[in-house]
Amino acid sequence: MMFEKGVRRALFRIGGGDAEAAHEWTLRRLATLSRRPAALALLRARNLHRAPRTVFGVQFPNPVGLAAGMDKNGVALPAWPALGFGFVEVGTVTAHAQPGNPRPRLFRLPDSAAVINRMGFNNAGAQALADRLAAAPRPLGVPLGISLGKSKVTPLEDAVEDYLTSYRALRGYGDYFAVNVSSPNTPGLRSLQDRAHLDALLAALVGEKPVLVKIAPDLTEPAVAELLEVCLARGAAGVIATNTTLARDGLAPADRERGAQAGGLSGRPLTGRAREMVAFVHRETGGRLPVIGVGGILDPDDAARMFDAGASLVQLYTGFIYRGPALVRAAARVPSGSGVPAGDRAVSGR
Repeated sequence: MMFEKGVRRALFRIGGGDAEAAHEWTLRRLATLSRRPAALALLRARNLHRAPRTVFGVQFPNPVGLAAGMDKNGVALPAWPALGFGFVEVGTVTAHAQPGNPRPRLFRLPDSAAVINRMGFNNAGAQALADRLAAAPRPLGVPLGISLGKSKVTPLEDAVEDYLTSYRALRGYGDYFAVNVSSPNTPGLRSLQDRAHLDALLAALVGEKPVLVKIAPDLTEPAVAELLEVCLARGAAGVIATNTTLARDGLAPADRERGAQAGGLSGRPLTGRAREMVAFVHRETGGRLPVIGVGGILDPDDAARMFDAGASLVQLYTGFIYRGPALVRAAARVPSGSGVPAGDRAVSGR
């Protein structure tokens, strides 16, 4: 635990505190680790807690996954199970390679245990990811999800074909696919959550592999209810709740000025809202749509409450940045609906 805290403090100083520089440095080191099978095997034996479950027809060794955005291009895939994750979601990937928004575009708000990003789906493109996955060692050992988004250069009226281009390139590699229509950092993207757009999108994508829809925490309950009607009618396999928020509620006073940055907010300020969204989806669908709960999970209690709200699986992003692999291990040991083992509570400390 103390070692992991020391590593995080060192990472936060990389690049003069530049969050994206620290992120890239970490990915490079994890990519190197991914080429060392003996080290991976040792880490996996230490970290991967088995609590198997089957959700939307896919078998998961434990219910704690890595959220999209951490490893967009899949450069360090074998490392994530070695750190304890029971599944990995890569992306968000787009049909066209794109650089994303100008830097700086990733900001840590440490007093709030939060992150703001306006990355803008920076990625090497769907075909590049397909080529990397084709050359990667198999099996990964945990399910692989692939998050699909719309290319910025593609008009909204051509969004379906844009998503289809990515899906066709990658369908042989993903165990499930997430349709990201909720990032706040691609202009107009969130309008794809509307009934007509989403209906056309799911009509094209739902088929041989499970397809989930990732929703925004800023939607009203009537809008979510309408979205869920489309998901059920079109045979979506589930919902990922939630993406980042445009709201700035719950920031610590020291973070309010920096928190005015444009982009989506994740981390502790999103904890309550994400859990409310999970509970609403579960209640509104009568449990017919499995939910992956993501947003503001920074300690095992947060994971337990997500499961209690109706989540079948959970994902980490900001919590992993601030708490490291200790959180992955502790969250994986939380039985759904049964509280938190007392010995795991210590990882919630900063």
